[in-house]
Amino acid sequence: MTSPTPRKIAYQGEPGAFSHQAIKRWFGDFTAAPYPTFEAAFAAVTSGECEMGMIPIENSVAGRVSDVHHLLPHSGLKIIGERFLPIEMNLMAPPGTRLSDVKVAASHAMALLQCRNSLRELGITAEVFHDTAGAARALSQSREPGRAAIAPEVAAELYGLEILKRNMEDARHNTTRFLVLTTEDRVTPPPVETECMTSFVFRVRNVAASLYKALGGFATNGVNMTKLESYIENGVFASTFFYCDVEGRPSDPGLARALEELQFFATKLEILGTYPLDPFRRTDAQRS
Repeated sequence: MTSPTPRKIAYQGEPGAFSHQAIKRWFGDFTAAPYPTFEAAFAAVTSGECEMGMIPIENSVAGRVSDVHHLLPHSGLKIIGERFLPIEMNLMAPPGTRLSDVKVAASHAMALLQCRNSLRELGITAEVFHDTAGAARALSQSREPGRAAIAPEVAAELYGLEILKRNMEDARHNTTRFLVLTTEDRVTPPPVETECMTSFVFRVRNVAASLYKALGGFATNGVNMTKLESYIENGVFASTFFYCDVEGRPSDPGLARALEELQFFATKLEILGTYPLDPFRRTDAQRS
């Protein structure tokens, strides 16, 4: 009897990265498949090599992960879930290293942004690496004096490093939001009783007040918009794209009317997915 093919979920980074940690937390029955770039992770899901992808899209301290906003539209992938992972940054080095010895710390650019004040206070220079766990792995191999890495705790365990300082993040509310992606043919609509989010991108017509008019329908129809971000597509400044998250699903009367009104002032509208609202959003709102 042949064993079943393992279900795989793609992520950007190396074993021990925060994306890997998120997969272990929520998709422990899947095989986590690392890829060096977001493009490669997306391609693995698109080709069917992996069933799903776990991709970070924003952090409460460092902001959005810009590459993902450019890759999601036209990718053919759909968002089927969101997860919020509290992030703890750890400064780690080869055993025997003292904190006072560290002059340079390497990590992913987003991680370094989340720790910039702590690094400045310690007098440590930040150095960008392609991945948090990758920085830990490289350091475990080079063991270069005076150097450290900033990475998840699991990376220290995997690569034989010692944690010199925990909670390097500048804010204790440091949280990363991940999107769960899959191909359109694998999408299963959320149950009707489930609270949902809908994500979409749109481009407005290049005329006066078009954005104001395009968004008016969301206010008049009582749709709660939780995110609106702009980004330039293909280097054309007159062709600004907007990424948007709203509560509800396109079949809801209020959101349906808002999207219909949006299309009067938009030259492009693409729904990226309708998926269950993560309960973290409600607990987070209660704390504020």
